[in-house]
Amino acid sequence: MRKQELAKQGRTLSKDGAFVNGKLTHEAFLSLAILTVITFLGNFTQLQLASALPTIVDEFHITLTTGQWLTSVFQLVMGVMVPLTGFLTKRFSTRQIVITSMAVFTLGSLLSWQSQTFALVLLGRILEAIGTGTMWPVLQITVFSIYPLSKRGMAMGTVGLAMSVAPAIGPTLGGWQTDANGWRSIFLTLSICGAVALLLSIFGLRNFGQRDTSVKADFFSVALSIFGFGGLMFGFTNIENFPITSFMTWPFMLVGLIGIIWFVLRQLHHDKPLLDLHVLRIKNFTVGTIIASMSFFAFSSVTVILPMYIQTDRGFSATMSGLVMLPGAIGTAIAQFFGGRLLDRWGARPVAMTGCSVLLLGTIAMSMIGANTWIGLVSICQFIRQIGMGFTLMPLTTWSLNNLAPKDVSAGSAVTNTARQIAGAVGAPILVILMETITTLRHNALGGGHSTQIAANIFGVQWALRISALICLGMVLLVYFGVRGNGAGSGRQMTRMLLRHMHIIHTDAPAVTASTTDTKTQG
Repeated sequence: MRKQELAKQGRTLSKDGAFVNGKLTHEAFLSLAILTVITFLGNFTQLQLASALPTIVDEFHITLTTGQWLTSVFQLVMGVMVPLTGFLTKRFSTRQIVITSMAVFTLGSLLSWQSQTFALVLLGRILEAIGTGTMWPVLQITVFSIYPLSKRGMAMGTVGLAMSVAPAIGPTLGGWQTDANGWRSIFLTLSICGAVALLLSIFGLRNFGQRDTSVKADFFSVALSIFGFGGLMFGFTNIENFPITSFMTWPFMLVGLIGIIWFVLRQLHHDKPLLDLHVLRIKNFTVGTIIASMSFFAFSSVTVILPMYIQTDRGFSATMSGLVMLPGAIGTAIAQFFGGRLLDRWGARPVAMTGCSVLLLGTIAMSMIGANTWIGLVSICQFIRQIGMGFTLMPLTTWSLNNLAPKDVSAGSAVTNTARQIAGAVGAPILVILMETITTLRHNALGGGHSTQIAANIFGVQWALRISALICLGMVLLVYFGVRGNGAGSGRQMTRMLLRHMHIIHTDAPAVTASTTDTKTQG
């Protein structure tokens, strides 16, 4: 009996068996909920140590630069893991991937919890990152394998909450845990959560899609991806702490760039590539991926620039900095939730155009902050920006993947997530460098005294945000000219639907009037 039950749990749910009569079956809903919770856990883990870093630095007697690797290592490892998802989702079943990932995640959390040296804590974080690095692509692929085309926007907007809410509450809860019970309590909590997720995966998760056991890994491409993506992201991440001329930056960036070029050329000429770049031949997919990557590039520096302005230039506490940023994260969650539903009704073009325009206006408003700006206004501007981000990112990602054949969705998910990871990793240090360069020039122009430092810092922040606004303007133009075709919709169609919804246009009015007249005549 037990063997039959386990066999039942391991079966694959087809699309017809997962979505029946316009809604998910119980088994499909449970499996999707488990995947969403695990994705939430991964995003929550990524930034949870941000508030605990000073305590960890003091305990292990290390520099803050060294301690920051506990947070930045996640981005590095995920940048390496994402290109592998195309192969993993073809070769292994959903259950195999998720159960193995949660086992590795739990092991890493236990190791960090019990470690007595910083190196072992860092190793535990690497294992955590490996365990969660493939979860978002797996969740995307699962959604696309279950839902019909007309419902994918709603589905992606709903599960996308895991991507936006978790990073908002992670640092806040991590800081509270550190103050109450020490930083190790964070890893104890993650160990328990990982163990629960592992049990849920074993007993509640079903397989989705078909796997091909004949698919082989191109291990040379795997090595190239590790050196390429890992080296590039390592070098760019270090720019925030070392000059570009340092041996901690440019050699890694050079190796990474060479590795990525070699990797790309190999994928284009290989019969069974690790990362199928041929999906970029689909124009709509490429346009959506480019715009999503631009949004990551323009937006990634916010987590560095705004806290610097709030704490260093305005003198507020780290707690206030987190509170200023918190409404924005909630705004992203709300926008993603409703943006997915609007995508299904109106198409990608009007929703993304609205999102990019709101993001542009919010960034322009943010670039006008000064030394005496009400701190609440900064939070409002950030809230507006992230509303725009939510209406842009998820609808465009869903639309671009909708333009691919079902067999290419896993490859497309790997490509678009890889592009976004690279854009985010590169964007933050580039905009920070530009901000610091402009700050230095302004400081020298003002005389170079100590009294002018804050004014120069704010000037640099303003111009970094103006550069970000130019990127947002480029996104608006790309959406206007590039987002067309299947599922794109139009502004005219959206306007007609809005007017119809407001009962201003009544297409059946003449018929009703005639019917009423006939009735009165007969009476």
